[in-house]
Amino acid sequence: MSKKTIGVGLISVGWMGNLHTRAYQALSHIYPELEVECKLIIAADTAPDRAKYAHDVLGYRELTTDYHDVLRHPDVDVVSICSPNFLHMEMGIAAAEAGKAFWIEKPVGRGAHETIKVEAAANKAQVETSIGFNYRHPPAVEYAKKLIAEGQIGTITNVRGSYFADYSADPNGALSWRFIREYAGSGVLGDLMGHLADQIQYILGPISEVSGISKTVVTERPVLQMGSGTHFDVIEGGEKKPVENEDYGGMLIRFADNAVAAGAVGTLEASRVSVGPRASYNFEIYGTNGSLKWDFERLNELELAIGRKGAHVGYQRIMANNLMGDFGKFQPGSGTSMGYDDLKVIEARKFIEAYLGGPRLNSNIHDAVAAAKVVTGAEESAASGQWVKITPTAGTTAAIR
Repeated sequence: MSKKTIGVGLISVGWMGNLHTRAYQALSHIYPELEVECKLIIAADTAPDRAKYAHDVLGYRELTTDYHDVLRHPDVDVVSICSPNFLHMEMGIAAAEAGKAFWIEKPVGRGAHETIKVEAAANKAQVETSIGFNYRHPPAVEYAKKLIAEGQIGTITNVRGSYFADYSADPNGALSWRFIREYAGSGVLGDLMGHLADQIQYILGPISEVSGISKTVVTERPVLQMGSGTHFDVIEGGEKKPVENEDYGGMLIRFADNAVAAGAVGTLEASRVSVGPRASYNFEIYGTNGSLKWDFERLNELELAIGRKGAHVGYQRIMANNLMGDFGKFQPGSGTSMGYDDLKVIEARKFIEAYLGGPRLNSNIHDAVAAAKVVTGAEESAASGQWVKITPTAGTTAAIR
């Protein structure tokens, strides 16, 4: 049987643009049953050297410095949007209006209000969407979701999630666009907490209410010229300007009545300035008959405790294996680890599968809205000191009863 050809367009050729490209290229041999071949048609970047890289190294047939050329191209079926946050709303709406299915990185907008506008455009155009919530996809996480849905750890009572990173722990870390409200919106709330809010709702269901707190730990940073370097850069002795958004964000949460975790409560935290954790993105979920833990720094492992009696009471380490998620697509057996890039391949598979009319297991624009509402609610609560109710979002893939 001949393969279906899918034309790919890319907007922004940075690290994430590279990841999206490699994910598309991997589909035909990781998931041959999809019977697809992704053709790299055109890539756009305002930096001519990056556009040239997309052509010479990544293999895109055409290049441009105007993203509209990608959306107008007749051979492009799906578009990856990997630009900075402040361009997401504009580009997401434009992609929808052009009738192109799009895979966009998070946050889709600088807060819930912008994300909802992209949702409205996608709804109107009835285009398929997928969001870069890659922390859904580790096989150990998918297995944790399955165990909880089956009731293996009982009724969920409480949750603790923390996404702690050190990428901005150095006070001389560059003042990139991520620290400027005009360009990023919120700080670590939109960056890391958005991932955590999505992951928790994917596993346990909708969050209905939040009480937030935030803090800016490093108040000034050396200036980085827009379009050069990354937020990982350290600049010694440079001119400093104020950081305009938060380094730490935390919240108390309650789950909606229709959630798998209905009646449960919890805490979520995120920091980009923690000294020690490199990328310790983790959750702990507790039930009446057990609990489980997962940490991205050890993404191929799950700690699981079931029951209160017996010689093996307490946590046991389970290595990811062929019975968990898509593990068997990448590795032959337990102990041979998957990595970050593999999670984007799974994400690409879910996007293309949905685009072709198959199961819609991909995160979608409604999931982006649901996560953005939690993040924006936490920011509003931190400012007011009051609990904020989160209005329900239809069409998500959140775990509900």
